[in-house]
Amino acid sequence: MSGDQVVVFITAATAEEAQRIGRALLDERLAACVNTLPVHSAYWWRGAVEEAGETLLLVKTASRLLDALTARVRALHSYSVPEVIALPIVGGSADYLRWVEESLRP
Repeated sequence: MSGDQVVVFITAATAEEAQRIGRALLDERLAACVNTLPVHSAYWWRGAVEEAGETLLLVKTASRLLDALTARVRALHSYSVPEVIALPIVGGSADYLRWVEESLRP
């Protein structure tokens, strides 16, 4: 079952925004699990390096739901270009990966 699931990284401007996005993804069964972590980000934006405190969402989902998840994040997010990147899960606990799949919409 490894290879079917992904971890999606999404940064949000505030913890509240991250919680709102994460809860929507869970309620719509686009995510099996969402972790939120405070992070310090440095990045290029409009020709200059910016720095900001943000909240990182780590979202466990299936690759088949990435398009729907990305569209939902774009609809809910305050950024004009929200970070939504997915990394494949190449291995792990078979029980956990099975639980991820069972927790998602069909």
